[in-house]
Amino acid sequence: MFFSLRELTAWLGVTVLEVFIWLTALLVTLVLVVLRMENVMPSVSWWLVISPMFIADALNTYFCVIVLIRMYLDGVFKPAALRALWSFSVLTLGFTFKFLLCRKLTDGSQLEYSVVMSPVFVLLQLILIRACHLK
Repeated sequence: MFFSLRELTAWLGVTVLEVFIWLTALLVTLVLVVLRMENVMPSVSWWLVISPMFIADALNTYFCVIVLIRMYLDGVFKPAALRALWSFSVLTLGFTFKFLLCRKLTDGSQLEYSVVMSPVFVLLQLILIRACHLK
């Protein structure tokens, strides 16, 4: 019923460290969202609430650059380029979604929900293609 860690990392194209960073940032962000919604911290902006997710994206980008450089120095050019392309596209789509979500939450009715969710839909299609490619 549940995916194993090996299947999850293969389908998403990320490492265990990246998953750990994302889950830690998600936990901190969810705690901040609850605190803001329960009026414990009503004056905190949405940008500050979702900032752990942006920090996680920055850490994962830094990690991907290090992996790219190490793979390039080891002479593994094609897999390094493919991994970098995949990782940076996932990170870019995730960052875009979070940015648009913050804009929607702060501005109100400026953006439609379909525009905010479009990077997630593209990311799901890419994961679907990758999952079909692996089997």
